[in-house]
Amino acid sequence: MLIFDQLKKDDPQLRFLAIVVLGGILILLTGLWWVQLVSTRYFQRTLDNQSIRSVRIPAVRGKILDRNGQALADCRPVYSVDLYLDALSKSYQKAYSVAAARLQTNFNQQIAAKQKQLGHKLTPEEKKGLVMTESVRNQLRQQTRYEVTSNLLADLSARLHEPISLTQSNFERWYDRSRVLPLPVLPNLNARQVASFEEQSSSIPGVDLEVQSVRFYPNGSVGAHLAGYLSHDDESQDDKNYSYRLANYAGAAGLEKFYDNELQGTPGEKSIVINNYGFRQPNLETVDSPPTPGANVVLTIDLDVQKAADAALLRGAGADLHGAVVVMDVRNGDILAMASAPTYNPNHFIQHPDQATWEREWSHWTNGELQVQMNHAVQGLYPPGSIFKIVVGLAGLELGTLNPKEILTSPGYYPMPGHPIHDTAPAGDYDFDTALALSCNFYFITHGLKPGVLPRMVTLGERLHFGERTGLFPGFEGRGYFPTLSDIKSSSWHNGNTANMSIGQDRLAVTPLQIAVMISAIANGGTIFTPRIVSRIDSPNADEPVQTFPGHQVRDNLGVSARSLAVVAEAMRADVERPKGQSTGYLAAVPGMVIYGKSGTAQVQGRNGKIDKSLQVTWFGSFASMATNEPPHYAVVAMLAGGASGGSSCAPIAHDVYVALQQMERKAAAKPPALAQAR
Repeated sequence: MLIFDQLKKDDPQLRFLAIVVLGGILILLTGLWWVQLVSTRYFQRTLDNQSIRSVRIPAVRGKILDRNGQALADCRPVYSVDLYLDALSKSYQKAYSVAAARLQTNFNQQIAAKQKQLGHKLTPEEKKGLVMTESVRNQLRQQTRYEVTSNLLADLSARLHEPISLTQSNFERWYDRSRVLPLPVLPNLNARQVASFEEQSSSIPGVDLEVQSVRFYPNGSVGAHLAGYLSHDDESQDDKNYSYRLANYAGAAGLEKFYDNELQGTPGEKSIVINNYGFRQPNLETVDSPPTPGANVVLTIDLDVQKAADAALLRGAGADLHGAVVVMDVRNGDILAMASAPTYNPNHFIQHPDQATWEREWSHWTNGELQVQMNHAVQGLYPPGSIFKIVVGLAGLELGTLNPKEILTSPGYYPMPGHPIHDTAPAGDYDFDTALALSCNFYFITHGLKPGVLPRMVTLGERLHFGERTGLFPGFEGRGYFPTLSDIKSSSWHNGNTANMSIGQDRLAVTPLQIAVMISAIANGGTIFTPRIVSRIDSPNADEPVQTFPGHQVRDNLGVSARSLAVVAEAMRADVERPKGQSTGYLAAVPGMVIYGKSGTAQVQGRNGKIDKSLQVTWFGSFASMATNEPPHYAVVAMLAGGASGGSSCAPIAHDVYVALQQMERKAAAKPPALAQAR
């Protein structure tokens, strides 16, 4: 009552204030009425017409690094032009309305003409094909959507002077499955294209410049079989089911596949709102959880040595042969390089080259097998040839049946009854050093057939774990095959088998990695290491490694005397240091290094049963000290399928690798002590 009494007073200011307050209250009540009653159906309809969808965001993939932190596999930002179809929804509707009206007019004209011709109104049966059925409407929607999109892209292509292709089938597939996601239009833009886009495309609706992290192999084909490559993996399995997934890749070969879980990282998630047409609602995206980058895989590989191994192998193999190189530290089993030929550029699986380049790179087929994709260092199985004579020599030396100074006179072949075995070494007198240097078949068959030598050869092969995987790439390497003690005691085993085994033929198949393990054991005094190629896995955001893989893992021991190993080593040294004509490994020599080597050539029968020299497998197994009176440091094994001989084809490959190892050691010596120790 007091308020009304005050208002009855003749006070204009108070009355004006009361009117303003009452008016504000009236406006608030009117707005509340509008929201609560009048707009209820509108908001309900809007809520029903939109929905929230989850989108998987791939993480930045971890790096694959060599022992010095140089990248074999990295990621780099790549710019691309994407098209957001939601920006074209009104254009789609407008184009459809115009086309539908035009088609309806056309139908009406045809109906009128037909009625005039028949003289009566058309029945529903007679109107078939002249009415706007739902099927016709859907086809018209598809056609107008594609026309609007292709016209827009043609305009963009003309402005950027870059070809842009989009087929109707690809567009409709994207529209049906992923219209809420941006449609990739022009990938992998260079700096000029980016600048041109920024200048020319501001008036084109729906197009935007996007940046994403893309896998990149900075050294191209160097270490390709080690690093491996990626393939599209848009349907990867996760603990959570996502509505949509942005473009993603997964490891398809090599270390990329073997350590895919560690390299991938943890994907993120964002939520988007879509309307009843299936289009994204702009500015309504929220990132629920950002992606976490993948871990870095650090290798024992030295990139400079790897480059030298790849280059030397490709020079030796040329365009027609396949082969492998393995470089191992004999002191701990670390792999410093592993090359395989023919090779490929793993970048091409991410950014496809022109068709001619692709066909040239993948043209190496042999008997239906894609040789270029095989890592011949760990997956290829080959007869060891004369490389195996090292084992024969050790067996004879340990039994005492082989006197290294004893002279055997070779007629130039071994007179096996009914089937003489050809010898690549000339007829003449041979002691152990000369026989190993010139790879005399007669000498080693003679000693291999002596009583007790064959079982000792098999025992040494078992200690070297021939016929077993090394464990470097579980599930991704070849086992090979090697006879057991029960095999050589069976009725199916004859002297001819023993003779052939004594020169590395018959029932033997090894990988180049297995030979590298064997050579390392000869070099280091008989210790057989489990090879290591990954030293640790590092978190991208922490100083401490996530996981370490300790080196120097002893798998076995040859169990032979130091004297026997020294005799074999001196014979291998003579194979490299003797001049041409007196050895097969002289082409591997490097000034300033002491290199011990053994060449090998394994003959292979063709389909006609005759020896085919184009299929023979050539080897050079070796180890080296960096200087006189130093213990051996590194083993280098080179293999070519189809080479001329181990000495002429593979020893030069080893030479180039040893030069790179020598340079690596000199760089390490020139570093400050703290850095050298950290390395």
